[in-house]
Amino acid sequence: MPNFLPHDTILVPQGAEYQAVCRGLRNLTGSIPTVLPIPVGMKPLLQYLQESAESRQIQATKSRVLVMGLCGSLSDRYTVGDVVLYQDCLYQGKRQECDRSFTAQLHSALPTAHFPIKSLTSDRVISSAAEKRRLAETLAADVVDMEGFTALEFFNAAGVAVAMLRVISDDCQHDIPDLTGAIDSDGSLRPLPLAMGMLRRPFAAARLIRGSLIGLKVLKQVTNQVFSD
Repeated sequence: MPNFLPHDTILVPQGAEYQAVCRGLRNLTGSIPTVLPIPVGMKPLLQYLQESAESRQIQATKSRVLVMGLCGSLSDRYTVGDVVLYQDCLYQGKRQECDRSFTAQLHSALPTAHFPIKSLTSDRVISSAAEKRRLAETLAADVVDMEGFTALEFFNAAGVAVAMLRVISDDCQHDIPDLTGAIDSDGSLRPLPLAMGMLRRPFAAARLIRGSLIGLKVLKQVTNQVFSD
């Protein structure tokens, strides 16, 4: 397993994903990194990284950062519950690479994880299956998230090693509800718009909830696996 140190840091989107990672670390012994909940979305995350004391501490110590959470599949090759290790992240024609050595250590600890994965970071929820497939074809990307590129760009510029480990919670075969309006400017979820978005697409919402529950269960398990002695 990777030799994690107490000053290494896990960043994971706030809410259910953060809770799943914390449950995965519960009752473990040894060197457990700090786990920080981060805002959902590119702009809220960038503001957090620029302003938070925790981010300044990471930059000062040059501690490694592991970004964890859920993501969406853009490819038929990857489906709900699959564990993926990123090679890089794309955004508007730009690319940021994950740290090769850190990622290789994680892959050794998780040989069943899919690697190398090319990720697309989006500033909105990609809810249409047709759009997902189009993005896969035009950008040769495997998965999509809303934080990866921002975290990589910020920490790569500071000389901080970053790896990204995520679990797929929705596939590219089915639409999900468009929940972009349910994400507040601070990166938190707005309960009422979230509920309304779900009610407008009940079958898609049920599929998203089911996929998210599977993804969160695997996220907890893979966290435990990576950090177990």
